[in-house]
Amino acid sequence: MENHVSRLVGITFCLALLCATSVSVRAQEQVIPVWPGVAPGSEGWTRQEIEYLNGRQKMVRNIVKPTLSAFLPDKSRATGAAIVVCPGGGFHFLSWDSEGTKVAAWLKERGVAAFVLKYRLIDTGATEEEYRKRTARLLGRPDAPELTPAEVQERRVIPALAIADGRQAMKVVRQRAADFGVAPDRIGILGFSAGGAVAMGVVMEHDAESRPDFACAIYGGGTGGQPVPADAPPLFILVANDDKGAAAGSAKLYSDWNAAGKPVELHVYSKGGHGFGMNRRGLPVDSWIDRLGDWLEVQGLLKPRA
Repeated sequence: MENHVSRLVGITFCLALLCATSVSVRAQEQVIPVWPGVAPGSEGWTRQEIEYLNGRQKMVRNIVKPTLSAFLPDKSRATGAAIVVCPGGGFHFLSWDSEGTKVAAWLKERGVAAFVLKYRLIDTGATEEEYRKRTARLLGRPDAPELTPAEVQERRVIPALAIADGRQAMKVVRQRAADFGVAPDRIGILGFSAGGAVAMGVVMEHDAESRPDFACAIYGGGTGGQPVPADAPPLFILVANDDKGAAAGSAKLYSDWNAAGKPVELHVYSKGGHGFGMNRRGLPVDSWIDRLGDWLEVQGLLKPRA
């Protein structure tokens, strides 16, 4: 009987400890609003943000209120550099883990402050059925319904709003650089797929407060036919060759930066497809983030490995 009671006491203590740890972790999380009030351009939106799982990966859709989730390194490891991380998802959802939090955690462990951006997205409905219908065209399904005029208009507007969120995110990190322990002239932006379009949108059009000091485009992003800015930052580009559209766009982006005499580095893996992020595929592309680390080290943004 005494042993049974002891086990119950032990289990209760462990559960209480786990709950306390969970509360502590949540308390330590920093989720920072990107805009001081309602984000300009989305006044009146009534959709509700939804988190869901794709396998074991967390995804987010229907974002109305842009935020930054901060991953701040220990002061003893901090390099003073920071990166705004923009996950992809075709402006319909965000691959929150594989192109967001896992990247941020990797950067944090290496002394770089990372801020994962939730930017505004296309309305994909409140139910799973609506979500499947509204993402059918993005996913190339043959049963994809024709877009309504309102949906066509939204798809034209949302990328510009998302880029505006990216610019404002850069401003927030720079304005609060001292709070985050980062240098205001060592703040960059990194994006995947549609997030790459957000990152490059900020690079191509910015003011002094929102200008990235360096940028990274992972299987996405381009100049939009504009000339490379005179103050264009160093650029890191990475893609898989069997991701044909993104590979062609990445090669063009490299060519444009190189022709403008701006620092640029391009990596092309033979296989990997689109959207690999931090997911393992049993291919050399699995180590892509180490190439990013090498580049950040050359830029003086990452401490050399021992």
